[in-house]
Amino acid sequence: MTSIPVSRGQRIAIDPLEKARAIDRFWQQRVIAEMNDYQFKVARLEGDFIWHSHADTDETFIVLEGELRIDFRDGAMLLRAGEFGVVPRGIEHKPYAAREVKIMLIEPRGVVNTGDARNERTAANDLWI
Repeated sequence: MTSIPVSRGQRIAIDPLEKARAIDRFWQQRVIAEMNDYQFKVARLEGDFIWHSHADTDETFIVLEGELRIDFRDGAMLLRAGEFGVVPRGIEHKPYAAREVKIMLIEPRGVVNTGDARNERTAANDLWI
């Protein structure tokens, strides 16, 4: 029987809100666990992000604390603490938080936070907290 390494956030209890509170900058997501090829990431957000899409994957946003609006070209989705939403692959979207919000993301390993766009908000991948 093979043991699952603790280093991947497995076989331990993880408090995603506590992990998110430990991040010192907005829009800088950090990995807290992996499951198969998927990563669970947390982030602190405030203000406007950029329009972007992810051509090859859906993206799940889970609000841990606060309120997040995800704008689409044809409307918006409002998520409050305890709620989650899925943005389908290829759909252009722009997260917005009027006040600080803490979130957890579930997405395949290697997904770039700014999707098809690259700028000063592009975060490094595979940074753990």
